[in-house]
Amino acid sequence: MRILRNILAFLLVFLVVTGGALWWLTRGVPAVYTLDEVSGTDPLLAAPDPQWFPTVGVARPIGWGDDGAPVAADGLVVNRFAEGLEHPRVLYTMPGGDVLVTLSNAPAGQLAGGWLTNMVAGFLFSRAGAAVPSPNKLVLLRDADGDGVAEEQHVLRDDLDSPSGIAWHDGDLYIANHDEILRFDYAEGATSVTGEGEKLAALPPAGNHWMRNLILNPEGTLLYVAVGSASNIAEGGLDIETNRAAIHEIDLETKAARIWGSGLRNPNGLAWNPWSGELWTTVNERDQLGSDLVPDYLTNVPLGVNYGWPWVYYGDVIDERVEAPMPQFHTEYTRTPEFALGPHVAALGLVFTQAGSRMGGQFGRGAFIARHGSWNRLPAAGYDVVFVGFDERGNPLGKPVTVLQSFLAGEGDTGETHGRPTWVAWDHTGGLLVSDDTANIIWRVVDPAAAPAAAPVRNRGARLPARRELIGDPARAFEEPQAGLAPDAL
Repeated sequence: MRILRNILAFLLVFLVVTGGALWWLTRGVPAVYTLDEVSGTDPLLAAPDPQWFPTVGVARPIGWGDDGAPVAADGLVVNRFAEGLEHPRVLYTMPGGDVLVTLSNAPAGQLAGGWLTNMVAGFLFSRAGAAVPSPNKLVLLRDADGDGVAEEQHVLRDDLDSPSGIAWHDGDLYIANHDEILRFDYAEGATSVTGEGEKLAALPPAGNHWMRNLILNPEGTLLYVAVGSASNIAEGGLDIETNRAAIHEIDLETKAARIWGSGLRNPNGLAWNPWSGELWTTVNERDQLGSDLVPDYLTNVPLGVNYGWPWVYYGDVIDERVEAPMPQFHTEYTRTPEFALGPHVAALGLVFTQAGSRMGGQFGRGAFIARHGSWNRLPAAGYDVVFVGFDERGNPLGKPVTVLQSFLAGEGDTGETHGRPTWVAWDHTGGLLVSDDTANIIWRVVDPAAAPAAAPVRNRGARLPARRELIGDPARAFEEPQAGLAPDAL
């Protein structure tokens, strides 16, 4: 009996100690700074707080009920453009006004990082409403009468493989599965996509970041593909990161491909800046450095750019956790992002204002971004749609401005959310469409009093003079020449 009591006492102490240790590991470390302080063109970068066990704060989706809706900024109204969809993700508006949407979720498989990563990921996916099989569909939504509600839904394909990105030009429809890009013949307005797709390119499959977004250049001759990393900070080794964390360019005539921009941990939204003509993207940065690091961001992607992942973030800050050897002189050519969107907000869909958009003067020139919502920040961040204003030269300004308020339930401290905004696109009436992938709704936001916006004006200046030789500091090569000096003398 005495031995039994000792065993029971030992077990009780063990359970108490183990429970206390688990509580300590999982309690999370709250943010010190406000989201505004760690956002914008000059964000505050906190000291890193490496975490062996991540801060976990994912919200459980509860839906909107029959008549619930997100709260919009003053002057905007929200309605349900379409509902009853299965995990709607990427939106794409055809020239004639039909809206295509991929119904998708992550493919089955293990994540990089070992058993702990997969255990935590399994818990997070389940709680966030993402632990369901991928519907693997492409659906057409049609608002023929222009009243802001799609009265028709047509399944175009139901045999895809965790599809996301969509692009179309002159009868060619491009769909990005998690592991390939397919091209289909598709006449605009058709309510089915038949035939077997032509495989244009293989893509690195699945990984921690499985979405593959697409965008065509304005001429329809080049296709750009965003591919996220397979891990957080290359903890699974660099071999599995080949051709990941990058945006690729594919020449559709020759099928030649090259990496356009790299060091982008998880690029998602892709859009052409209408004032500068540059390609811009939203990027999800790394985890487990604390609730205040590292900001997700919105930035341009010039040819050959490198944003530092996995070794560096925000220009020149070295992540000491990365075990893979850093390339020589890496910090000397990594680029600082243009605009911070806040740590862990999971910035996804991106569109710029365009001709015909009806969002009112306060949202007249800039970018709209869906922030899917954090899983490892306390308090939770994102779960909203924001606007980033741009100046007339095509540069971002200020801080993110709320378009749709937080989808979190209550005051945001209940651990529940009505939904998660995922992607954005314009409908043919000038309304902003927002996919909500856990509530299975596509929202439409518009200022009913606003006239359709004029087309953005491309900023074009005089060409810089040719320089055949650089002498001295290359950064000063294109300054105005001093009086009496020939341009080539600089």
